[in-house]
Amino acid sequence: MSIIDVKNLSFTYGIGTPFEKTAVDGLNLSINEGEVVGLIGHTGSGKSTFVQMLNGLIKPTSGQVFFEGKDIWEKPKEIRKIRFRVGMVFQYPEYQLFDETVYKDISFGPKNKGLNDDEIDKTVRRSASFVGLSDNLLDKSPFDLSGGEKRRAAIAGVIAMDPDVLILDEPTAGLDPKGRDLLLAQIMQYHKKRKNTIIIVSHSMEDISRIADRVMVMNKSRLEMFDTPRAIFSRVKELESMGLRVPQITKIMMTLKERGYNIPDGILTVEQAFSEIVSLFKKEGAI
Repeated sequence: MSIIDVKNLSFTYGIGTPFEKTAVDGLNLSINEGEVVGLIGHTGSGKSTFVQMLNGLIKPTSGQVFFEGKDIWEKPKEIRKIRFRVGMVFQYPEYQLFDETVYKDISFGPKNKGLNDDEIDKTVRRSASFVGLSDNLLDKSPFDLSGGEKRRAAIAGVIAMDPDVLILDEPTAGLDPKGRDLLLAQIMQYHKKRKNTIIIVSHSMEDISRIADRVMVMNKSRLEMFDTPRAIFSRVKELESMGLRVPQITKIMMTLKERGYNIPDGILTVEQAFSEIVSLFKKEGAI
């Protein structure tokens, strides 16, 4: 069952000026309840503009966004309610942090939802725990945190609103490999418990291939592909023509296939590659 539907969705910046540019052009798609959707595309392909239209931060130039079957702009004065149901974490967390302490920052959403003090406290601590923020950081200024801690605090602030859809724009950008893997694991643990819909914008094909149920590919303001990771990353030449790369292990296995080895398309992980290579060696009597 879909939770978000978009129909003929478009957005143009600077209409009527010399700088007019269409960022999103005629998108049609449905995102299902409880799924993890990866969104990839070259810089300037329209990814960030698209996700900001999903929770009403940007109003479409034309077309519609439906949440649970209702046009989110049907009642413009109630668009704020949508932003509690469709939460968004921006690429640069420092733009999203503003209060005196991390605790107050995370509690902003729950307070505005009308929760009492006891409910707010439980929500803040639960949300901080989900993203790996320790209690001793809650009384610190968010601006004294490291880059990775700021990212976690921003995500916790949105999680605290308990959104039905969580949008993460480049959540692991700037993190080292260990920090990236840890944060993604915590996000997926949260998803497993909450069972909500998650949309992740990322330039990391490895991350998207590991966690997404389906992948959107945007190119020059349009939706080029929307399918499973295996189906998407099997289309190597098409992706490369858009300036995108496939996961490194997928590229290695495709090279082996081009050299005559019987390798299936769409290998996404080291574990899958190992299994296929072992199977190949067994067939050839090498082991």
